[in-house]
Amino acid sequence: MTDRILLTCGEPAGIGPELAPLALESGVDFVWIGDPRHLPEGTAYHEVVAPSDPVPEGRLPVLPHDFAAPATPGRPDPANAPDVIEVIARAVDLIMRGESRAMTTLPISKQALKEGAGFGFPGHTEYLADLAGGVPVAMMLASTTVTPPCRVVPATIHIPLSQVPDALTDRVLEQAIRITHAALIRDFGIAAPRIAVAGLNPHAGEGGTIGHEEIRRFRPLLDRLRAEGMQIAGPLPADTMFHPPARSRYDAAICAYHDQALIPIKTLDFAGGVNVTLGLPFIRTSPDHGTAFDIAGQGRADPASTIAALRMARDMAANRA
Repeated sequence: MTDRILLTCGEPAGIGPELAPLALESGVDFVWIGDPRHLPEGTAYHEVVAPSDPVPEGRLPVLPHDFAAPATPGRPDPANAPDVIEVIARAVDLIMRGESRAMTTLPISKQALKEGAGFGFPGHTEYLADLAGGVPVAMMLASTTVTPPCRVVPATIHIPLSQVPDALTDRVLEQAIRITHAALIRDFGIAAPRIAVAGLNPHAGEGGTIGHEEIRRFRPLLDRLRAEGMQIAGPLPADTMFHPPARSRYDAAICAYHDQALIPIKTLDFAGGVNVTLGLPFIRTSPDHGTAFDIAGQGRADPASTIAALRMARDMAANRA
């Protein structure tokens, strides 16, 4: 097995092809899986047959994958959608066969994949879970440039806010907590994780005057998990959880819904945030941004989040090993 990280190409009409050569600044040993035709003109690359093949210094290692069509920045081609999906599946297959420890995924366009290939998953996270055998997973967003670190896990993700109260069942919340607790130990090297749980309602319900979910659902569950030995604080008012003194008291925050988790992380560390899929049998990280069609091909792509994602994948793989 090689320690080289697999970097999937993502949507070729986005900024992914520009980020790949820029990511060499990370100092992380990685190989890009994609079509060399999509790389910026003049990119110094070296094709490999296997992830572990040697590569001349200063060149981008490329595991070539032929796409159906060239790429036009800012204009996704439906013909390329099946190949975007296949690259992800290929990376998972390589890892499951023991040829790498981890993968970092560059951004995809869910709309382009749905229109071009009938992609039936909400995003990378759900597709990777399916490829791994339908394992339960959780999405973590983790900072890399702020202290104390900010790590957030939304218990519910891409659903309308009106559906959150019903979707946030005991089972869903418990699963998010357990997956996060195990990942902090295995992948982040934290022997005794401290977890903070945000309430659903303003002021965490304020004793039942602004909602009863915290009393009826959260507290019995959290008490039971604490009785097992987990260090869990909550349910807490979300509006006071993310300033530095509060963050110093926990290693990860479980949030009730998408924006409750993502607003603080993107405010605190927009360029250095990393998306991590917890619960997989392998390491997966990605930059915390999208395809950026509006600036694709203009040389304006910022590699900071991709570099952070590669470094986090390397460190997590080392902890898991």
